[in-house]
Amino acid sequence: MAEIVVGVGTSHGPLLNTPPASWGERGKADRGNPALVYKGQEHTFAELDRLRGSGTFADECLPDVWQNRHASCRRAIRALGDVVRGAQLDALVVVSSDHKETFGDELLPAFAIYHGDTVEHVPFTQEHLDAMPPGLAIAEVANVPDVPVTRKCHPALALHLVKHVGQAGFDPAASRALPAGRYGDHGIPHGWGFVYQQVLDGSGEIPFVPVFVNTFWEPNPPSAARCYAFGRALGAGIRAFVGADRVGVVASGGLSHMVVDEELDRAFLGALLRDDSGYLAGLPDALLRSGTSELRNWIVVAGAMSGTGLRPAVVDYQPCYRTEAGTGCAMGFVTWAREPAAAA
Repeated sequence: MAEIVVGVGTSHGPLLNTPPASWGERGKADRGNPALVYKGQEHTFAELDRLRGSGTFADECLPDVWQNRHASCRRAIRALGDVVRGAQLDALVVVSSDHKETFGDELLPAFAIYHGDTVEHVPFTQEHLDAMPPGLAIAEVANVPDVPVTRKCHPALALHLVKHVGQAGFDPAASRALPAGRYGDHGIPHGWGFVYQQVLDGSGEIPFVPVFVNTFWEPNPPSAARCYAFGRALGAGIRAFVGADRVGVVASGGLSHMVVDEELDRAFLGALLRDDSGYLAGLPDALLRSGTSELRNWIVVAGAMSGTGLRPAVVDYQPCYRTEAGTGCAMGFVTWAREPAAAA
């Protein structure tokens, strides 16, 4: 039987791949966003700024602060990569969210598992980069290879998981060939590309199982309780598999964004450390909106890790603000291991 020997949670926000001097570029999009979600409510940028104290976070947007937070995040990413590589894995199950890069309104599954033999990982065209919102292209190029690459997957484990979670009461979509998607490339999107390119330095040696969670999009994002239960079923399915002895699980996305909410982040990380299923499964849908909705990926992985005996540890947490109103992305980096990873 397979054993889950390591787990990882990582943010994949664009500031991680952006030179600190350019962090303010993403703030241009924030200033024009009429629906910045904070504590479950939507606000314009001006409304959010007034609500949070008019310029409260200006000192968080100084060049040296951006530089230090960026450096800390990059150290944490390297630490996660060391943990994953050191685990000598036979397979890596990566749980992330699709920003309608792959699945769209034709079919929008709450959960989907890819069970193809391989998956394409394709660079963006210049036309695609030019069409991205302010400050995004500079980050997204770091999540794709320079030339098209075919990544190997673990179809036997993936197909086993489709059937196992089905028997546990879930009905995930099963994809053997990804749709053409937004970029027409049938390729894996940035939530998985970040793991390949940033955490694992471009290596595709470990066979992947991509698991999709619809964190963002109405009408069918799964509740926190459903995500935790799906994670429990996913973890049980991994442990019941014969054909890969050592398996890792990754949550890619989060923490709070496009508005940073340190109170929520710290409560969430504390619940991970306590294995507090009540808190994790009880997060209301109103909080799991906008970028913060990617906490659903972490909740799935927390469910999968529960009962493994692996010890969770926070490698680092960095609230990365990019405007004075408190917009940005809170970056979290967590491991589940026999021996916790050292802090970054």
